[in-house]
Amino acid sequence: MKNYRVLIDCKDEKGLVYKISKIFFEKELNIEKNDEFVDQENSKFFMRSEVSGKVDKEELYKALNDILPEGANINVIEPRRKRVVLMATRESHVLGDILIRHYDGELEVEIVAVLSNHDILRPLVEKFGIDYFHVPARDLKRVEHEEKILRLLEMFGKIDYIVLAKYMRILTPDFVSKYENRIINIHHSFLPAFIGANPYRQAYERGVKIIGATAHFVNDDLDEGPIIAQDVIAVDHTYSWQDMRNAGRDVEKVVLAKALKLAIEDRIFVYSNKTVIF
Repeated sequence: MKNYRVLIDCKDEKGLVYKISKIFFEKELNIEKNDEFVDQENSKFFMRSEVSGKVDKEELYKALNDILPEGANINVIEPRRKRVVLMATRESHVLGDILIRHYDGELEVEIVAVLSNHDILRPLVEKFGIDYFHVPARDLKRVEHEEKILRLLEMFGKIDYIVLAKYMRILTPDFVSKYENRIINIHHSFLPAFIGANPYRQAYERGVKIIGATAHFVNDDLDEGPIIAQDVIAVDHTYSWQDMRNAGRDVEKVVLAKALKLAIEDRIFVYSNKTVIF
């Protein structure tokens, strides 16, 4: 018995759910779970199905391709542990949270390594038995630093996702293009209102009433890639800026973990700098 996650997006037309379900029936596949959505404005159809049966992956793909509109994107995925690399700088909160969730079996991933431009977080990472690579950036041009990172990534073999766990360096377009829609970042949701080294102090001085975080795929526009997950919490006048920072870190941990879980479970469609998530 084989399990598949079938992801389809294509131009919308009448009868798509019927046609796809008919293929599943003819191939003697049991539908364990199914979700679909139509973007009416752009006439775009999305469907994610979890199915089980004995049919080969290639046979199922061909059968679906034969009945779907021209240009359809079809992805037949056999679930497995995704291979993930974490990148960090100095802050430990989201990195530590992911390591603990992985240790507890909450995240079905293989953490291949942690890369950092500082050596501060090595003791934390090595407690979990995960390889830590310090790639110093001092006295190096950005491209030279990234070349060292890319050589490491190539050495690791196939990488499904790179997670920027508060990695505080801007990636170049060339780096991003090599891992399109596979680099996940987290940042506070004050942008673009409060920019700089201490946004929480700025937020405190303005008397903000909510604090949030955004997880997104990285593209060439800083912090403007397709959004995967967001959340907010309420704060009030009793919070110091340090309290706000601590509350913000808690939100960042939850949001990044949620985004990674969605990605490794193949629940995300990306199009037009947006996401459809099932």
